[in-house]
Amino acid sequence: MKLVLASTSRYRRELLARLHVPFEVLSPDVDETPLAGETPSATALRLSVAKAQAAATTYPDALIIGSDQVLMLDSEQLGKPGNFDNAFAQLKKMQGRAMVFHTALTLLNSRTGHAQTRDVPTVVHIRRLSDAQIDAYLKKEQPYDCAGSAKSESLGIALMERMDSPDPTALIGLPLMALTEMLANEGLDVLTWRAQ
Repeated sequence: MKLVLASTSRYRRELLARLHVPFEVLSPDVDETPLAGETPSATALRLSVAKAQAAATTYPDALIIGSDQVLMLDSEQLGKPGNFDNAFAQLKKMQGRAMVFHTALTLLNSRTGHAQTRDVPTVVHIRRLSDAQIDAYLKKEQPYDCAGSAKSESLGIALMERMDSPDPTALIGLPLMALTEMLANEGLDVLTWRAQ
């Protein structure tokens, strides 16, 4: 069976490549608008399932990975900033506070219809930062396509005081520990896999 990543995220592609298993990428067409009254975890899980299911029509005999991430600061959902001004405002708002990233993962066997899902939460505590520090960071890294305006896998780690997560790759966008377990449940052991 093929392994398919239903995502446009380059970060998820880079993470999945760490497993040394060949995969294909498909861009799912999914409306990511949260539903009224939906919890952050429920939104992330629903979207991860929807992305995997959207790829199933193209790949009816594959293991399909869907993932989505929702960032919450208190009761406010924060998205990708898109530009310097929005990123600056996000980091000003987040400094000295803790936020929760809900990273949902779905592995869908499109042959059998069996789906495994999991939400892997990560709590990130941002240091108190000066305007000059925020400005310097954003100009160096330009993390405008990252929810929370910081890349933990790069210089953004300097903005963080502490991180609490069962899987450090969840914060980047694809929880590999959970994924390797799900793949093993479907008979794909990434440690012993060999190309045919």
